Amino acid sequence: MAEHQLLERLKIRFSQKNKKNIYLLSGVSIFSLLLMVYLLTGFQNTPQQLASNSLKDAHLSSFPVFKPNSKYGFILDTFNVSTDKIKPNQFLSQILDEHHVPYEKVDALVRGSSEIFDVRKLRAGKEFTILAKDAETPAQYFIYEPDVYKYVVYDIENATAKIVEREITTEIKAASGIIESSLWQTMVDNELTYDLASRLEDVFGWSIDFHHIQNGDRFKVIYEQNIIEGTPVGAGKIIGAYYKNYDNEYYGIHFENDKHSGYFDLEARPMKKNFLRSPVKYSRISSRFNLNRFHPVLKRRKAHLGTDYAAPHGTPILAVANGVVTKASRTRGNGNYVKIKHDATYQTQYLHMQKFAKGIGSGVHVKQGQVIGYVGSTGLATGPHVCFRFWKNGRQINHLRLNFPPPDPMPKEDIPRFNEEKDKIIAQLNKIEYKTKKVVVSNTDENTDPAIKDTKKTTP
Repeated sequence: MAEHQLLERLKIRFSQKNKKNIYLLSGVSIFSLLLMVYLLTGFQNTPQQLASNSLKDAHLSSFPVFKPNSKYGFILDTFNVSTDKIKPNQFLSQILDEHHVPYEKVDALVRGSSEIFDVRKLRAGKEFTILAKDAETPAQYFIYEPDVYKYVVYDIENATAKIVEREITTEIKAASGIIESSLWQTMVDNELTYDLASRLEDVFGWSIDFHHIQNGDRFKVIYEQNIIEGTPVGAGKIIGAYYKNYDNEYYGIHFENDKHSGYFDLEARPMKKNFLRSPVKYSRISSRFNLNRFHPVLKRRKAHLGTDYAAPHGTPILAVANGVVTKASRTRGNGNYVKIKHDATYQTQYLHMQKFAKGIGSGVHVKQGQVIGYVGSTGLATGPHVCFRFWKNGRQINHLRLNFPPPDPMPKEDIPRFNEEKDKIIAQLNKIEYKTKKVVVSNTDENTDPAIKDTKKTTP
């Protein structure tokens, strides 16, 4: 009997304990469920509250996303920004004085930045930007852009300066054209740059007299287009080019390895020869070699023993070959002139210069393509031009009639690799069509061999 009563008591206790455990587990489950709802609804307990929060979210999303105006490495929105162009005969001190910078600060800046970018190189017509805390406090930074490829940041407070090169992205382009007046005018008329004309002349300048081309001449070119911040800024390297002048066809193929770098013809001979065909670019022949010319100043018949190239004042004049300057002088008739001895056979002379290039004087060694002076109208001249004279064995001759022998081709062991590049580029040039009598420009993504398209690059 006693054992039976004890057993019943244990059953009751066990039953009561299980009920407590069941109640505890049920409570935990309910709490977890409530917590999940709590988190999912974000404390929203009524439809009215949910609707109210949705309206708030919609209102917040209607605000525009703020995108800071960044340029020159600064967030411009945090400054008072002034932009302008340098006026003729305006000095940095005058510009900064208008922006509350005392002369002592300007003087320190001039001295502190002289080795980075001398302020004497600032040019009229170029843009500048000034950054300050506000319109009433002294300027903190003066930013100058000498060209599209770089800018100079002058730190006024610390009297220092730095040059920042812009990132250049290069794309491969193709262009073709049929000449209607001149190469340069054709380029400009069709929204191409002088850069491309200049680089095309660099390829063929030893073979073609670009002052003696004719209507109907035609060209094709594959070249690098330089782009900065999404804007085309000029032509880069020419990869391959074709030019037909009269019945003569010329090819220029760019090839580069550890021994060669430059342009070569189809026989792997360097395009570069001993003499350039002309001492100036972007010009025209205004008077040719003539033993019986009527002189426009003297008003009488007098032999003209040179070739006149008319060009704007200040156009650079180039040495047509390596040599030594024998004279950099002035006479009444010649004006400012330079004479160069190239070897025992040839000499050249450049007349009517506006001025000599820096460092040019008797005894100075010059290289082909080096600037030796600038076009002017000194001496007996009616307008800006350079009279180019050419001596062979002490006698003045018409250089346009000279045909110099071609240089030797590259070594035989390099020719197979060159031929691979040549064949690839010629195939791409052949795909370019003359669609009109205008220059045709296309992105080579549509018609360029993948090997050429792979040359796309970015320059820091």
